[in-house]
Amino acid sequence: MTRKTRATGRTTIKDVAAAAGVSAITVSRVLRTPERVSPATRDRVTEAVRALDYLPDPAASALASQRTATVGVVLPSVTNTVFRDTLRGIYTEAAARAVQIQIANTRYDPGEETRAIRLFLSQRPAALIVTGIDQSEEAATLLAEAPCPIVQITETGPSAHDMMIGFDHGEAVELATRHLIAAGYRRIGFLGARQDPRSLRRMEGFCAALRAAGLFEPERVLFSDAPASVTSGAEQLGRLLERDSAADAVLCNNDDLALGVLFECQRRGLAVPDRIGICGFNDFEWMAAAVPPLTSVSTPRAEIGRRAMAMIGERLENPGMAPEVVQLDVSLKIRESTRKR
Repeated sequence: MTRKTRATGRTTIKDVAAAAGVSAITVSRVLRTPERVSPATRDRVTEAVRALDYLPDPAASALASQRTATVGVVLPSVTNTVFRDTLRGIYTEAAARAVQIQIANTRYDPGEETRAIRLFLSQRPAALIVTGIDQSEEAATLLAEAPCPIVQITETGPSAHDMMIGFDHGEAVELATRHLIAAGYRRIGFLGARQDPRSLRRMEGFCAALRAAGLFEPERVLFSDAPASVTSGAEQLGRLLERDSAADAVLCNNDDLALGVLFECQRRGLAVPDRIGICGFNDFEWMAAAVPPLTSVSTPRAEIGRRAMAMIGERLENPGMAPEVVQLDVSLKIRESTRKR
């Protein structure tokens, strides 16, 4: 029970977690925000802290009082329009708060994300903004022990490391799927690309809505490992029609795919929305400009970035402020491509 795992011989947060039978994240939460933990868990962790004579790493404590004016931002892509919009929101708010932004592009690689988080923390940032809720175990431990504010962005979940702002991707797609059903479509396909966790949660939302309506058929769910693109959307529509020639609507994981579906429908002479309905996800500006205009789920990308940066600013000004989890709403922009049949 007194095992020391660091070269200094100090007990670590992992030692406390093992002794208490909880995760390192839970130990961190007991130490920083005990009101968020059940009394039984809190008591176990407190007893382990006492038994192991655990003290926070003095180097980490030093970092807390010697931060730079830099906020690290860890993103899976800097070319994806979703994250460009989020960055725009981050920079807008950062400019008003006199902090600098440093970006790491992980290219959807969990190992690269872990390395980026470790590197940022070694540079004594004022705070970190990290995408999503699916960090590796090592990255999660780094975030749990981080001596600076952390904001997870783009989605919300049950285990925030500190602060969190985003929306529920599964619920957003359920909203769109129910709209397609209400519009009269019955053989609805799902087209996805790049199987990152958020994309998979969208697919789960689609499947749940169709199962509830008694309309789910697994053969109409297509998912590519490749990045989303207009070309991929066109190709996937072709594969969907090979599986089910009577498919009458598609819900696309993003707007690039939806635009490709529209082009392929035009190439094949398939009338939109009478023969095939099309719905996208994110509502980029070209969705309203397409002919016909395309329905899409509108997501608060820039607002997420702006408010994440504002949350950091407020925490830095009021270190005792309780962690905050903010779930934003999405809306469905219904256009001609899913007109009621």
